[in-house]
Amino acid sequence: MPDVQIVPFRTEQTAIEGLLVVTTKQVTEPRGRVREIYRASVFSSGDLPGMGAVKQVNATFTHRGGVRALHAEDMVKLVGVVHGEAFGAYVDLRAGSPTRAAVVTVALVPGVQVLVPRGVANGFQAVSEGGCEYLYCFDAEWVPGMAGQAVTPLDDDLGIDWPLPLVADDPAVLSAKDAAAPRLRDLTS
Repeated sequence: MPDVQIVPFRTEQTAIEGLLVVTTKQVTEPRGRVREIYRASVFSSGDLPGMGAVKQVNATFTHRGGVRALHAEDMVKLVGVVHGEAFGAYVDLRAGSPTRAAVVTVALVPGVQVLVPRGVANGFQAVSEGGCEYLYCFDAEWVPGMAGQAVTPLDDDLGIDWPLPLVADDPAVLSAKDAAAPRLRDLTS
């Protein structure tokens, strides 16, 4: 019988209320690996409140050093990498949240995902040679101008130790929109 290794599904709480690190079920055997990205029965159970039905799935490719950050749209997100590695950063922007302004960082590799609640900003930096492919599963369809907030990843008050230098005026590293987003202290809600 061929050698089969199974990594079971598990979750880990973080310092941000409702932000969970998810290790997906993975089966490795001589031909390669099968990894569950999303299983509705697991994400609709009482153990994982908040995801509900997936309404949109996006994939991005980001070159090494590139940052896509820090956005908190009015949707629940399940995020992770399907190829390469990324440094994930999350900031609680929810007014009245007991963990407002808390920051969590996660090393993202295939099989590690993060369930991001509404109002928590999600961002990442591609750190692997050759970049990374990042997957977003949303519980709502994204539309231009939808409710939400953003903070600049350049905000030193967040204390995020980005693994690679952030160059604010290099569009291959950071979009002008992300660089110009407000600092956390300047958000009104």
